[in-house]
Amino acid sequence: MKETTERFTVFFVGAGPGDPELITVKGRRLLLEADCIVYTGSLVPEALLAGVTGMVHNSAGLNLDEVMALVISAWQQGKRVVRLHTGDPSIYGAINEQISRLVAAEIPFQVVPGVSSAMATAAALGSELTLPEVSQTVIITRRAGRTPVPEKESLSSLASHQATMLILLSVGMIEQVVAELLSGGYPQDTPVAVVEKVSWPEERIIRGTLATIAAQVKEAGITKTAIIAVGEVLASSASGGCPPPSLSKLYDRHFAHGFRDAAH
Repeated sequence: MKETTERFTVFFVGAGPGDPELITVKGRRLLLEADCIVYTGSLVPEALLAGVTGMVHNSAGLNLDEVMALVISAWQQGKRVVRLHTGDPSIYGAINEQISRLVAAEIPFQVVPGVSSAMATAAALGSELTLPEVSQTVIITRRAGRTPVPEKESLSSLASHQATMLILLSVGMIEQVVAELLSGGYPQDTPVAVVEKVSWPEERIIRGTLATIAAQVKEAGITKTAIIAVGEVLASSASGGCPPPSLSKLYDRHFAHGFRDAAH
């Protein structure tokens, strides 16, 4: 029954951040079984398509109408269809507008989550994004550019929380990003890391502070495909060289929970 159901479902699959091994097991299986794959060729590495037997379409130069024409036509022909997105489709994946077309055409769909570049960035930095008494909140956002951002979500407004922040799609505006973060309340010595092409073979990591990072990024020539990580968690972590100020209760021998008694 599962095979029949999946044959008549369009799958939006998160490809992961770039490393071909960071796609989910389910995502990889669906790729290998697909008769038609429409993928974002400008960001998804071709290594992910190794071994596939279905027809592959690169959507990098296509608009929404052209993408959905491919997807819907293949589905109407009874083909297994995979729409392969970068990272996790739910973060800047533009899937809602595609899903609405499928709903209007009464075509069933399913979203298969992927490893987002945000989570891959934390892994590359060897850092938790949340630490006790440092930050318990993670903000994933972007600066306004050609795509606007609601005023209430401006970087300066979000910076007032001084939580951990992961800023996507904005490294080309690094000077403006820094200015807004400072105006919002982050101190100049706040740790910052910029990770370019996270998990790709050419991955680069630059560490600095809000006082230095703009010049460092300019010197490195990084203009796109990078994430800006901001917050004290980058200093209070093993990779940052400083031990966290407080340990988690999860493994505290004096802290009891449903699976462990407290030590006395």
